[in-house]
Amino acid sequence: MLDYRLRDRLDEVFSNIEEARKEVSLHHIVKIVAVTKYSDSSIVEKLYSIGQRAFGENRVQDLEEKSQILEELPLEWHFIGNLQKNKINKLISLKPSLFQSLDSLELAEQLNSRLQNSNMKMSALLQVNSARESQKSGVEPEKGYDTYMEIRERFPNINLKGIMAMGRHSENESEVRQSFQEAYRVFERVQKDGATICSMGMSGDYKIAISEGSNMVRLGSVLIK
Repeated sequence: MLDYRLRDRLDEVFSNIEEARKEVSLHHIVKIVAVTKYSDSSIVEKLYSIGQRAFGENRVQDLEEKSQILEELPLEWHFIGNLQKNKINKLISLKPSLFQSLDSLELAEQLNSRLQNSNMKMSALLQVNSARESQKSGVEPEKGYDTYMEIRERFPNINLKGIMAMGRHSENESEVRQSFQEAYRVFERVQKDGATICSMGMSGDYKIAISEGSNMVRLGSVLIK
């Protein structure tokens, strides 16, 4: 793929984000995390060359491979997939900027224990299943605030920065919007305790997510086709 194709797509995304964020506030800032799970390191390099800095991976092994190949570049790596227990130590060793998919107290306990053993800390987001779909991970919205606060109180090596959620898989925009609204209500509560990141929205629904308050979007296919 030629660089100008990527640039055109990134410019189109910027334009869409600009339009959506103004619905929230002229001061509302949105960060793009480029999801490169179906792309090789050359695409990451091209996106970097046109200004993209934050990248997300769904699998620990892919994060390891790409971060090693591109270690000379000042990239901000996010882990956004389900974390298997046997991959915790590897993820810790890779030192991602942000672990976006902390989806349970059980995982938080195991992660914190391994972090303590390594004398390390990790920034993370609590994943909230506001879509209420069984195929999606995360805590129920009703338990979001209490779970967030319990992780903060019990697990000092995890630095919670906010929440992450996926929109409902539906052709009905009002259902998608409602799922983001539920997640944002959790964010509003934890914001009072220092949370700054509300990561909602992917390629198919990021404009809706931003209009409902998201300040971080995870975009793959809309950038890389």
